[in-house]
Amino acid sequence: MTPWLTVVGFGEDGLEGLSQAARRAVAEAEVLVGGTRHLAKVPPSKAERLDWGNGFLETLERLVPLRGRRVVVLASGDPMNFGAGASIAKRFDASEFVVIPNVGAFSLAAARLGWSLPDVETLTLHGRPVDMLNLHLAPGARLLILAENGATPAQVARLLVTRGYGPSAIAVFEHMGGANERRIDGVAAAWDRPRTADLNTIAVECRVGDGARVLARVPGLPEDAFEHDGQITKREVRAATLARLMPLPHQVLWDVGAGSGAIAIEWLRAERLARAVAIEREPARAAAIRRNAANLGVPYWKVV
Repeated sequence: MTPWLTVVGFGEDGLEGLSQAARRAVAEAEVLVGGTRHLAKVPPSKAERLDWGNGFLETLERLVPLRGRRVVVLASGDPMNFGAGASIAKRFDASEFVVIPNVGAFSLAAARLGWSLPDVETLTLHGRPVDMLNLHLAPGARLLILAENGATPAQVARLLVTRGYGPSAIAVFEHMGGANERRIDGVAAAWDRPRTADLNTIAVECRVGDGARVLARVPGLPEDAFEHDGQITKREVRAATLARLMPLPHQVLWDVGAGSGAIAIEWLRAERLARAVAIEREPARAAAIRRNAANLGVPYWKVV
């Protein structure tokens, strides 16, 4: 099938930052799709416009009957890195679309900080709980985080302080790549900005303070890392069990009679693309499993 859909990575510098191929795709589009911020950076034309404001998934479905027309989706930065391109790839066959990436927020932030990108954890909190950062906290760890909105940096700072990482350095980059770009530096324990610009990327260099609990991702966490009522697999047995289970990408673990959830939680901590379902008949234990999962950085799985 001839591609009819083009996904263009769009930055804060608008059309000026696009490659020749991307500019041509935008100029020849019959339908332009994107957020209000991106669409506003494209001068009026004959192209019909669809705004994500009506709901991302709903708007995505409205693209289906447009097959055969020249449709261009404007997506932030690198569309395949926590971007709209990944959702489009799930909905449409790869033969139907072309992606023209731009420089993404992670690359921009790493360039400004002088950080080697392969040595950094790249994360997003867009539509995800801030507790997922707990998995990545370690002395000397460097994190780059896509924010949900302007309140996200303060939420990250509070979590760092709560976990004993108050001395951690934070840098917030607003509107990177555009005329309004700004950098705000601080320390988690002294962070005093309740909000920043909604479009921001957060950099964290983890530094340990008093009261920090340092936990490795290697299975066999101490029992007191979990909230439990005595119904927990001992750490040595847990480590041996996880070694035999060998968590691998996309595999699913069913933890029946989960107790504290320790086996399933360590399964998820060991392999980021694995999945798990915990089944526990005691409501109090099920609630404890959810709290343990959040505290240990894997809050996004299913407890039945």
